[in-house]
Amino acid sequence: MFSTVSLIVLALILSFLLTTIRVSDQYKRAVVLRFGRFAGVRGPGLYFLFPWGIERAIAVDIRTTTWSLPQQEAITKDNVPVKITAVLWNQIVDPAKSVLDVENVESAIRQLAATTMRSVVGLHELDEVLSGGGQIAELIAQKIEQIAPKWGGEVSRVEIANVEIPENMQRAIAQKAEAAREQAARLIKADAEYQAAQKLADAARLIAQTPEALELRRMQMLTEIGAEQNTMTVVMMPSEFVQAAGAFAKFVQPKA
Repeated sequence: MFSTVSLIVLALILSFLLTTIRVSDQYKRAVVLRFGRFAGVRGPGLYFLFPWGIERAIAVDIRTTTWSLPQQEAITKDNVPVKITAVLWNQIVDPAKSVLDVENVESAIRQLAATTMRSVVGLHELDEVLSGGGQIAELIAQKIEQIAPKWGGEVSRVEIANVEIPENMQRAIAQKAEAAREQAARLIKADAEYQAAQKLADAARLIAQTPEALELRRMQMLTEIGAEQNTMTVVMMPSEFVQAAGAFAKFVQPKA
């Protein structure tokens, strides 16, 4: 039989082991403080921790997390108020810095992203904000990356989720787009008429150079008229008569 002392020693050993052995998941790291001083980063898997307050561990999740930034009001370069909502992808790459160098890394990066977004939007005009959301998001991510690594974080991506503008500006933009579409339609129509007139002029010059072509055109016209089964009477006149009449008119025309 075990003695009382042996049981006490065994209980102490079991208690020590239970309070010492820790397990960290694959996606977590443990920042260990010994008597309040940084002692290292442990994990994943099994690691040991001195009990009775000698060491304590702070768990840090190193997975990529998605943060929805609150809606921010900003003024564009051309003095138009806009409301912007963005989404940010962040990951903790240095658990020690995320615990030791900043009180709340998530709040710090959120505030940094919000202020950066307002400043970047203020450097662009409204048209650039509406059409170049990807470029603005890239500029925001670059500015955040200049500071976030000091806090142990890494912003992999920023996307502009929504841009709201005043209702009167929406009407102005719609009118501008409508005017642009109308202008494009008129230009296309004018270009089509110009090309048609150019083709007709080329055809007229070709017919003038080749009288046989005029006769063929007349025969085609008669075929088209006959296909409609109407009672129209067509009087054919040789082209020579027309040319002679034109020459006679020029001859008898009084000179100025």
